[in-house]
Amino acid sequence: MNFIGPLRGFVAILWLVVVALLVIIVLRASRKKPAKNLVMPTLITAILAVVISFISAGLVFIRPEERGVVISALQPKGYREQVLEPGLRWIIPGFEQVVTYPISNQTYTMSIASSEGAVEGDDSIFARTSDGQEVLVDASVIFSVDPEEVIQTHIRWQNRYTSDLVRPLSRGVIRDAVSQFRVEEVYSTKRNEMSSLISEEMAKKLEENGLILNDFVLRNITFSEEYAASVEQKQIAEQQAQQAKFVVEQKKQEAEQARQVAKGKADAAVIQAEGAAQARLVEAEAEKKALLLISESLKNNPELLQYQYILKLAPGVQVMLVPNNAPYILPLPTLSPTPSETPMPTPTTSTP
Repeated sequence: MNFIGPLRGFVAILWLVVVALLVIIVLRASRKKPAKNLVMPTLITAILAVVISFISAGLVFIRPEERGVVISALQPKGYREQVLEPGLRWIIPGFEQVVTYPISNQTYTMSIASSEGAVEGDDSIFARTSDGQEVLVDASVIFSVDPEEVIQTHIRWQNRYTSDLVRPLSRGVIRDAVSQFRVEEVYSTKRNEMSSLISEEMAKKLEENGLILNDFVLRNITFSEEYAASVEQKQIAEQQAQQAKFVVEQKKQEAEQARQVAKGKADAAVIQAEGAAQARLVEAEAEKKALLLISESLKNNPELLQYQYILKLAPGVQVMLVPNNAPYILPLPTLSPTPSETPMPTPTTSTP
């Protein structure tokens, strides 16, 4: 807990008490009144105030997100070689002082938008690609001071590491990386590769100076108006080509669908014809077998043919057989009575 503030407040109160006691002593002396009984309390209070003031002046509280570098007139190198860790620490007042450095993440942004970057106005990075196209790059560098290298960072850069190291270093690395790629690679096919290349190179150079690169964000890439217009026209042409390709594929699918439907109908017709032919064959085979059976029956019973013939004529046809040993068949006169006639007996046929 940081109690340096309350302690220094207590010291201020002690000194006020000492001043008040001195004023009382002077007033009593001016009035020729005894003040010996106030001398000892005043002396003790003054000594206590001096001691506590000395102690409080040397107390330093280091926050968890900080590290402290002790600048010391008592050290041969002018500084302590040990970094002050988080917590309450003490230095020698008058001979030493502490410079604190944050070790938490810091973000340095370079943007074309005037209100986003660390520098007012357009702070984007102008770069030229390998094929000569001009681009403007927006980027953010997220970094921190290495806790183990705080002293070296102080010696080399003090608190200027952001403006004198991170800014020029990142801009130079980005320009070098962009110059290794063509313009279409910068914004499409090799953008991730370029970002990785920038991160690797920047991390290496920052590490050499006691800083840690935690992340590199390639925020935006802006092109010249002429190239942006050409890219837009190219994209429109590609979209139109894709649309035409889609239409062609759709027509192919429709043609294939029609072909499949026609093939299905043709296959169905073939199957139907094959079924009809197979049924006719079965029917013919059955008729053949029936005729063979009839032929066999007629061989053994010749009268069967005449009998079947008579059955075919009856009962709707009335006929008679005439002798002469030949079975002539003649129609009989109409014997069915009309509605006005009296029914007559049905004549019978006889053979003489």
